[in-house]
Amino acid sequence: MGYSSSGGPAGAGPGRRSRQLALAGSSMLALWLYALYSCAGHCATAPAHERAAPPGAAAAAAVASSSARLRARPELYYYDSASENNNNNNDINAESAGDTERGASALSSLASGAGFRRLPQALIIGVKKGGTRALLEFLRVHPDVRAVGAEPHFFDRNYQNGLQWYRDLMPKTLEGQITMEKTPSYFVTREAPARIYAMSRDTKLIVVVRDPVTRAISDYTQTLSKKPDIPSFESLTFKNRTTGLIDTSWSAIQIGIYAKHLDNWLQYFPMRQILFVSGERLISDPAGELGRVQDFLGLKRIITDKHFYFNQTKGFPCLKKAEGSSKPHCLGKTKGRTHPNIDPEVVQRLRDFYRPFNMKFYQMTGHNFGWD
Repeated sequence: MGYSSSGGPAGAGPGRRSRQLALAGSSMLALWLYALYSCAGHCATAPAHERAAPPGAAAAAAVASSSARLRARPELYYYDSASENNNNNNDINAESAGDTERGASALSSLASGAGFRRLPQALIIGVKKGGTRALLEFLRVHPDVRAVGAEPHFFDRNYQNGLQWYRDLMPKTLEGQITMEKTPSYFVTREAPARIYAMSRDTKLIVVVRDPVTRAISDYTQTLSKKPDIPSFESLTFKNRTTGLIDTSWSAIQIGIYAKHLDNWLQYFPMRQILFVSGERLISDPAGELGRVQDFLGLKRIITDKHFYFNQTKGFPCLKKAEGSSKPHCLGKTKGRTHPNIDPEVVQRLRDFYRPFNMKFYQMTGHNFGWD
């Protein structure tokens, strides 16, 4: 048998080298797969104390930690199961076995098209008696908006419950849909901006504002319907009727000092993330205001004039077709109450009181709402 110059059998060199390279490649692949399998096993069985951040002592620290963890662990952010729906107080720091089940459940939900529960990307934060319920109901007509019906009051009353509790309140959404909620008292809650920022600094904020004098009277009217024996509007408005000193400690008056509350929000969020909706225009031109809101949220303009009709009895627009219904829909009987007659002198004194605050608010927002 002849031999090549390299010492191997003549004519067999290239084939033999190919087999050697293939064998070496197979060996490297096997070693890589073994290493990957070993790492995955270690990660899946790592002790909980190696994976979970320690809980904070205060509610704010706990929620901030939960927020960071939700961003770092997508399977916790998106997970949903029937058993958790019956328990709003689930522990965000689950053990590794539970985390594995969460990831599997999330994939299953995605495959079935059921959607996920997500923390809200947009909030209607105010103001009370400004038209927030109407705005939310109008927005829910849009196929890419999913919203909680009831007010969660998470960032003012229920913050100690944690982000997992809050997320469990949210409706399921599909890819491309926006999760929303509305709680009007957030706008006047001093701690709310920092708490929302801790959840997500990218949250979009919507504030429905209304002539503060009319808003105060509407606020009083709502309270009067529940407590008929309360003092008159006039007596609650003034600390001293003779001197005309306004009682700014009364919430009905205090809420309408919009510039003061906005100052607090601007410590955390830039103006470009806050949209101010005119409560008056929401009545006179609902489609126009909804167009601005849809643009702000990055949604296609689907809600238009064709969705509304004006109800002469209630004095505000109603939906021709509500979400999930083929019938017209107006807000309930608690909306559009008839206001009591207020002394014109009291109304004028309130207008004089609010005027400088309104002017500052116009400057801050770059929009004249025409309340003076």
